[in-house]
Amino acid sequence: MNNVQRNFFKFLFILAVWSFLLIGVIKINNDNIDLSGVSITSQTYLKKIPLHRNLLQKEKWNQLMDQTSTTSASERLMTYIDNEVLVDNRTGIDDEQLVKDVEEKLPSLPIAYWTKHKAIQAQANSKNTKQCAKYPSIFDLQFSNTYWQTLQTTNGTFQLFGAYYDIRKNSKIGPAVRILGMIDRINPSVKTYCQFWFDGQKDPTIVKTFEYKYIWFSRWGNYFNNVYQPYLIACQIPKPFHALVPTSVSIVEKQCDTATNNLRVIYNLPADDRKKGFAVCVKGLDFLYDDLSVKLIEWIELITLLGADKIYFYELQVHPNISKVLKHYEKEGKVHVTPLTLPGGQPNIPGLQHLYLTKKTSQKRQNELIPYNDCLYKNMYKYEFIALLDIDEVIMPKHDDMSWHDLMVRVLEKGKKLRNTTYPSYNVRNVYFFDETQHNHEWIPGMPKYMHMLQHINRAANFTKPNQYIKCFHNPERVLTLHNHFPLACLGGPCKSFSIDTDDAQLQHYRADCVKTLKKSCEDFKENKVKDSTIWKFKDQLIVRATKTLETLGFFKNQQKTSYRENEVY
Repeated sequence: MNNVQRNFFKFLFILAVWSFLLIGVIKINNDNIDLSGVSITSQTYLKKIPLHRNLLQKEKWNQLMDQTSTTSASERLMTYIDNEVLVDNRTGIDDEQLVKDVEEKLPSLPIAYWTKHKAIQAQANSKNTKQCAKYPSIFDLQFSNTYWQTLQTTNGTFQLFGAYYDIRKNSKIGPAVRILGMIDRINPSVKTYCQFWFDGQKDPTIVKTFEYKYIWFSRWGNYFNNVYQPYLIACQIPKPFHALVPTSVSIVEKQCDTATNNLRVIYNLPADDRKKGFAVCVKGLDFLYDDLSVKLIEWIELITLLGADKIYFYELQVHPNISKVLKHYEKEGKVHVTPLTLPGGQPNIPGLQHLYLTKKTSQKRQNELIPYNDCLYKNMYKYEFIALLDIDEVIMPKHDDMSWHDLMVRVLEKGKKLRNTTYPSYNVRNVYFFDETQHNHEWIPGMPKYMHMLQHINRAANFTKPNQYIKCFHNPERVLTLHNHFPLACLGGPCKSFSIDTDDAQLQHYRADCVKTLKKSCEDFKENKVKDSTIWKFKDQLIVRATKTLETLGFFKNQQKTSYRENEVY
């Protein structure tokens, strides 16, 4: 055998050995994969998995197969493979719906008018015409803490919250737009202008600012520059435009400036051109850690029973259960909730904001004036009376009066005997119903323990002094600016308030203690108490309504479906 033949047979032998080894390796790996109980389709899929060296390690492969070793293994695999992933497949909303959504979240932003006016503005720019005060793009506005728009001037910063159309007959300046905001000056001296934008006009109508109305008294403290102070700014509408309502307004330092702020002018009229009776305004709620939800339900139901057509809440930071309650009543149409922040550099971080409002009481009181006056101006054409109340206060009619309407019929008649006109406000005197008298021990039999006000019927024998810690029914046709307890400025003359006799009504104030300024006389209030169950004339309806709402919202631990009727005794 020559060398060529010898090499050929040697090659065949080596090839045979390698083929034998390769067949053996493949067989060993196939034997390690148990495909019994797996469908033909799944076997085919599994056999297509690349034999990565890590997967060939028996331990790891067995772990994978253990997860899919049940009879549903293949079905689970194929479900994940073939089914669509759950995502929101809705298409984006159109511009019209987007505008509506933004308007709802930012009522002061004239986004609807901007979307129309930007086409007119673009046309004017294309002609290279010189234009004083171009309409500002909403993307160029300066926002502060979501709900505030900013104007930086050479002498102070303006934080603007809302603008309102005022054509009340008692206003001596005629048709005007009043702008609510805060300025970091106690006596603003900077000259500013209002740029009125009317629908369909590419050029603004510009007027000098008429006045800065201070919504505070210097003797109350915090009377410093560089601290934001509450103001109502007025701009008169020129005579040629008296029949028109401006769509939006901007405040600028120089007439032809392109503004950094642009506020939609709010002009809310009743749907049927008839005013309703009573609106209640509640300042920015700051109850991040206190779950007052059950007390709030009782309060809302009582205020509604008394005749409030709607309650307007402003919300800073609240406990989730309070938010749950407010959303429920919003759906029912009984309340309206407006989110609120503090302007400028004041804190809006949860927790820190609460601490700030607790320690900085003067700033807290000044900030409260913004929601109070916003509520007035948004609703001044819709209601006969507006009351500013906290959620621990109730204006309670006495005698057999079952509503605020009944009370005011009596009160208005008495007022007319003193002067032949209506008063700007009608005030009710404050009396304390102390929580601690029964809170920890005595409970009234047959009355649900969760009905806080119905359980607390012992009050101080004496009222606080006249005009001290009062609350009012305000006549929106007559008041210009409001404080928590009384009007600060009025239209058509001084702010004379009619004091409602304590035999006709009282302000029931539910507190564990007196306010700090009454510490000296508080012990006398606590030691001299009388029983006062005036609220019990509403107990049957109030228990039924509150209990139904608590059940609907799932506040009871072991709920049983119960049929409630407002006329039955609980």
